Amino acid sequence: MLTSINEQVMNARHSLFVQAHTGNSRVKQLLGDVEMLARPVALALSTVIALMVPQVHAGNGPSLKLWRLDCGVIQVDDLNDFSDTYAYTGRSKRLTASCYLIKHGDDYMLWDTGLPKSDLGLPLQGKDSKRETLSASLADQLGQLAVDPKKIALIGISHYHYDHTGQVDDFHSARLLLGRGDVQALRAPDNPEAKALAKALAYWLNGPGKLDEVIGDRDVFGDGLVVMLDLPGHTPGHHGLLLKLSKFGYVVLSADVAHFRENYESDGLPRWNTDRAQSLASLQRVKQIVRNLQATLVIQHEVEDIEKLPKFPDAAE
Repeated sequence: MLTSINEQVMNARHSLFVQAHTGNSRVKQLLGDVEMLARPVALALSTVIALMVPQVHAGNGPSLKLWRLDCGVIQVDDLNDFSDTYAYTGRSKRLTASCYLIKHGDDYMLWDTGLPKSDLGLPLQGKDSKRETLSASLADQLGQLAVDPKKIALIGISHYHYDHTGQVDDFHSARLLLGRGDVQALRAPDNPEAKALAKALAYWLNGPGKLDEVIGDRDVFGDGLVVMLDLPGHTPGHHGLLLKLSKFGYVVLSADVAHFRENYESDGLPRWNTDRAQSLASLQRVKQIVRNLQATLVIQHEVEDIEKLPKFPDAAE
């Protein structure tokens, strides 16, 4: 009904506008009256639309849940490893390795798989320490949620570093999503690190596993709720993850665009990033997305950021 009224007002307005420009003073007065009528109608229309659109998405779309999972702890004794400008001389820091379970409708997806199970129970300090440890496996944490590892349909890997691929081998039934740039780097014969880095992903890179090489951004389920963000620089095919939760709002899992809050705020970059210019561009893109969507940023190696999400076994919805 409002639409019909608005169309009639707009048609009358157009006719009067033409006549007003021929010098008819009475028509000019009427045109002003029409403008006054049109404003409340347009306001009413915009209010109705604003109220209807969220209800359509909330009522018809699949439910989305996000769990944070513990995938290890890393002790960094020389924090300058994370600064190519030597910003953290004499400092150390404890980082976390985090993973995430996503339930989209009836489908389960993992984002990153953390440190390897060989790190279970290792000391963080001492002569036998690897400066990393794992307190619980992914499979054990999924068990607490009554989720069979075979139900994991998708695994999104942000990039090929070992602290993000450590337990991927426990999920052979899943399709693997990995940036094409990373796939190409792992398969490059002149990459001295490729053989060691590719070992964890061998089932998908060289075996029967289903591998999906992601180019650019990827709308994982086709409805805008889970989007892999193209954020190259840390590695050639590095990606983050954007989620749209109905109650919690937007969440950005930034992978290794930055490793801790100070890193993020100062545009600090590690020494080993593959492309500095791309890294800075990706960092700025994340900042703009977070600002524009008023999203919750989760820096995946920063304990305080991970704690923005509900404590396991609770989920963000």
